[in-house]
Amino acid sequence: MTPVTPGNCDNGRVVDEAIEHGTGLTGFRRYTWWTLTGAVVSVLVLLTGDWLLGGGVPAWARGAGGAALAVTVFASVVLLNRRLATVPGAAVRGRPTGWLFGAGTGAAVLGAIQLAYGEYGLWAVAPAMVVAIGAAFLSARGQRALVAGAVAAAPVPGTLVCLRSGEGDLLYAAAFPLGLLLFTAWTTLGPLWAWDVAGQLHQARRLAAELAVKDERLRFAADLHDIQGHHLQVIAVKSELAARLAEVDPARAAAEMRQVRQLSTDALQETRALVQGYRRTTLEEEMSNATRVLAAADIDARMDLRPTAESLSASARHLLGLVMREATTNVLRHSRAARADVEYRVDGGRAHLRVSNDGAVDVPGTTTGTGLATLAERLTAAGGDLTWRHDGERFVVAAGLPVGAA
Repeated sequence: MTPVTPGNCDNGRVVDEAIEHGTGLTGFRRYTWWTLTGAVVSVLVLLTGDWLLGGGVPAWARGAGGAALAVTVFASVVLLNRRLATVPGAAVRGRPTGWLFGAGTGAAVLGAIQLAYGEYGLWAVAPAMVVAIGAAFLSARGQRALVAGAVAAAPVPGTLVCLRSGEGDLLYAAAFPLGLLLFTAWTTLGPLWAWDVAGQLHQARRLAAELAVKDERLRFAADLHDIQGHHLQVIAVKSELAARLAEVDPARAAAEMRQVRQLSTDALQETRALVQGYRRTTLEEEMSNATRVLAAADIDARMDLRPTAESLSASARHLLGLVMREATTNVLRHSRAARADVEYRVDGGRAHLRVSNDGAVDVPGTTTGTGLATLAERLTAAGGDLTWRHDGERFVVAAGLPVGAA
């Protein structure tokens, strides 16, 4: 467990990475890569290699077929690695033409050798793999066109070889390559489609979190406009009136300017109160807001409340509400959380609030004036305490405060 000092915890901007840790995309990419690559390599090597090593295949065909098999396997692995790029969907922006050509050439040579020696079924293994991998680099329309063309052509070579030899199962020669192609396309394009969907969901989750933060900024801007707009308008009117009265009625002009000074003081106090979160901030309201905002960011927020915040004084509810707001903001800005837990209880005349989340790979940055450090000072002044720690991929904020804190 690594303690985090107050000076290192505050809200800051998230540095975007290609794949952020804690989202599950890294593990999902690894799983998809090993699954697809393992399946492709195993099928190519076991089925085609077994045929090459079997009887009736001359040495030159084994050598040429082995070389073609090696090229096809290597190019297929590279293509799958390109397709499963760091960011889901990024690989389709460019087509690795050279590797596609290499894989296609190797598969064509390997299939031709097998057909030349009467293998009218297994010849389609390598070409079917390459067609499926190549389709992964196309748009949905391009994929349909390529697979449809391959489906139409798949029964032809085996059927011709079977008819020419005058022996064998004609139905097998026509149907097996077709079924193999469809099965290969399904098992290859399916996981890649799931990878793309995961990437889209990841981007949508990030966008939802960013929008939640922007909504909070807009709410702050609206409150600031309400305060400053009203006071500045009144100050402008009274200042203009005082300027007009300065010569004809100095006493009244002085009174107007005293009111201007009072309005300026009020505006400054209300602005400070807004920045520090005094206005309309309670624990109940911020818990409700946290549930909504975290849900919008696709974070599973679980509340354990015993009892409700109604047992607190207004000041304690306000201070804990600020802690709740700050902790929620940290979850959105400094983590890639999948779950957040909020626990609230009253024990021995003290209220305890604990907010924890997973995916905390980024420790909040350092600024002054707002954030956890300032809240810790305010809770300490009220007889409470505020601590936080970074424990692996979990970040925990814990606050304690007397229920009657003033």
